Amino acid sequence: MTWSDLDWNALDRLRERFLRGTADSGAYWETADDLAAYDLTFGERIGWKWDHVLRELRLRGWQPGGRRRLKTVLDWGCGSGVASRRVVEFFGPESFESLTVWDHSPLAADFATEATRRAFPKLDVSQATPGFLSAIEVVGLLVVSHVLNELPPEELDALRLLAKRAEAILWVEPGTHEISRKLGTLREELRASGFRVLAPCTHENECPMFAIGNERHWCHFFAPPPSEIFADSNWVKFGHRAGIDLRSLPYAFIALDRQALPGVAPESDPAQGMSPAAEPGDEVTEPLPDLSRIIGRPEHFKPYARWLNCDAAGLTELELPTRSDPGLYKQLERTKAPLVYRWRRDGHKVLAGQPVAESG
Repeated sequence: MTWSDLDWNALDRLRERFLRGTADSGAYWETADDLAAYDLTFGERIGWKWDHVLRELRLRGWQPGGRRRLKTVLDWGCGSGVASRRVVEFFGPESFESLTVWDHSPLAADFATEATRRAFPKLDVSQATPGFLSAIEVVGLLVVSHVLNELPPEELDALRLLAKRAEAILWVEPGTHEISRKLGTLREELRASGFRVLAPCTHENECPMFAIGNERHWCHFFAPPPSEIFADSNWVKFGHRAGIDLRSLPYAFIALDRQALPGVAPESDPAQGMSPAAEPGDEVTEPLPDLSRIIGRPEHFKPYARWLNCDAAGLTELELPTRSDPGLYKQLERTKAPLVYRWRRDGHKVLAGQPVAESG
């Protein structure tokens, strides 16, 4: 679908369903054209969030192709399939043996299947069967995108069980306070079941968002949209009609895996979701030490910049006096890269900093 083919009335209808956002509102999609219109607009904005998440994973040194047990992908709640297509495109279709999609809506699953086959004709793409979803076999890479505001409790419980079968999980959600904290709760559950936290955290400790006194905070970030959309009349019209600020793409995410150290035996049966010990030649990615992640984005004032910082010590409000490092002050205001840094600090005052892109 192109902008000239777009049914704006269908987009209006979809927007109303999204705004209701209730778990019992039923399937969004009435026709394949609904999905195509969504994929071109709302779905593309979700794709920009995924681009930013995947860029951060690359900065952290993680990629699924380094382990053959991660070469299959399951896109759960796929919608138009934009999330898994972004993942496959980013890492390269040669990194994966197959992609399986699932959605409550057969129309969406069909659309995602065909769209992925067109994009990656050599990739084996199929739809999940009920037997596969209820089995105990290991899932390679589980991809989940923008589902938490819609799931009734029993479906979330089923997704929890599925997640515990995965070798790795990439999960992106809207960056609201409520949804982010729900995702953080799932992070804690999965961490306790044997997953290693890859991102956005720079540590594997308990999430400090849930410490007493931090109730008002939530783990969220902002993805940069492509600059060219602001000069594109179609995107400008879409933003006005949908009531969306095109500049703002808040999101929350978690990335986890079960990557074992060489020679270390698993604590439970692989059939229950635990991966076997790494084998010779398997790529083992270690966390980069002493890193911090900026939550949200920095606030800039004339004499200083201020932000909420998360690291292994917990949440801290940090300040960078402009005079301490004018170049860093400007970089924090202008960069479009994920805000992962290694600081040089004196207490809560930052004296200098280096982004992981340069230091890692």
